[in-house]
Amino acid sequence: MAGSGGYVKQQLKSIKDLLSSLEPKCGESAVITIDGPAGSGKTTLARILSSELASSYTVHMDDLYNGWESTLTPKLSSKLREIMREVRDNSQVIFAVFDWIENSQKTEVRQPAPRYLIVEGVGSGQSAIRDFVSLALWIEVPVEEGLARVIKRDGPSVTQYMPAFLAAQNSHFEKEETRKWADKRLSGLGTV
Repeated sequence: MAGSGGYVKQQLKSIKDLLSSLEPKCGESAVITIDGPAGSGKTTLARILSSELASSYTVHMDDLYNGWESTLTPKLSSKLREIMREVRDNSQVIFAVFDWIENSQKTEVRQPAPRYLIVEGVGSGQSAIRDFVSLALWIEVPVEEGLARVIKRDGPSVTQYMPAFLAAQNSHFEKEETRKWADKRLSGLGTV
């Protein structure tokens, strides 16, 4: 995502300071959520954090959605809680990845739970899993900028789906009060 890495690097020290004092709330794993509007820089932040952490794994919300028609639903909340329970109770990260091209579930991910489990994407900071989360991050960006970034990243074919997704996203954030519950807020435009 062009331009979004600079602000993350500027804030990395303060984020790393937070990481050093995290207490695991999900078995032996400290769960870090990175939520915010589409196109705000969540994946970029997750990638940078993951590269800085010795033992980490990232779950991308895009892999958990069940197509455009079933994104921010109660079924997704249940899936997230089940992932957290497996990490807490069995020290395993287990979930099926959604294949957007085939429009179906594909190979199951199954691996040992890491010290830091990063969950990034729209809906990652929802109340269904807050009791498992050690650090909740929120990234903001104006809707127009976020939409432009999504279309640049994913191509013009997603344009038709974005109005409904943005409406669902905004409704979800309002209901969940995701921004309010975040431990740290960042701006996808470079200011905090």
